[in-house]
Amino acid sequence: MIVQIYTLQSVEEALEVESVGVHNIGLAPASIGLPGEISYETAKSICDEVQNSKTVALSVSNNIEEIIEMVMFVKPDILHLCGEPGELNASRVKILRDRLKSADKEIPIMQAISVEDMSAVEFAKEYEDVSDYFILDTSTSLVKGVGASGKVHDWNVSKAIVDSVKIPVVLAGGLSPENVRDAIEKVKPWGVDSLTHTNKTLDDGNFVKDITKVREFFINATR
Repeated sequence: MIVQIYTLQSVEEALEVESVGVHNIGLAPASIGLPGEISYETAKSICDEVQNSKTVALSVSNNIEEIIEMVMFVKPDILHLCGEPGELNASRVKILRDRLKSADKEIPIMQAISVEDMSAVEFAKEYEDVSDYFILDTSTSLVKGVGASGKVHDWNVSKAIVDSVKIPVVLAGGLSPENVRDAIEKVKPWGVDSLTHTNKTLDDGNFVKDITKVREFFINATR
């Protein structure tokens, strides 16, 4: 079971999470008010220093040039596309892939799917041929793009997507150390992802990762 943890905000924090054994380390290189967003420079430093985990950098943009600029600077192992559903359609994702390949930066794409109802199954199928992974998440109007809601969605829909596609699927959306085992048994994904429920909230409203919760999440997901 692949374990992915969002959102890391410093080299030191990323290395601490890596030491737990986490497979994928999620970053939010942006300046638009996303939870835990960091500068391109900080994201690049994390990607340079992490050795044993894969780095995943998200983008909520629908601007291909902007996404390419981020990837070329930060140099993550995986590009996570999680903009508003449909803004970057499958044909434009293919253009993005081709542009990155021509720039000698061929990179796997993790496409976010907003899980609301069974229509998400057909939506996922539209992106299957241009994606290397799916991440099934829960949208919120409070945050741009797909994800960071801290809310669980209907795992029956997630299971239907897992059963319908041929690429690896990461389950996200409100997963915690307490419910991740149940989620895995229900959905049978390739991987699981946590942001909100492995955080420690600070007095100023920001957050850092709670390494104890990260460790519990990892143990419960991989046992």
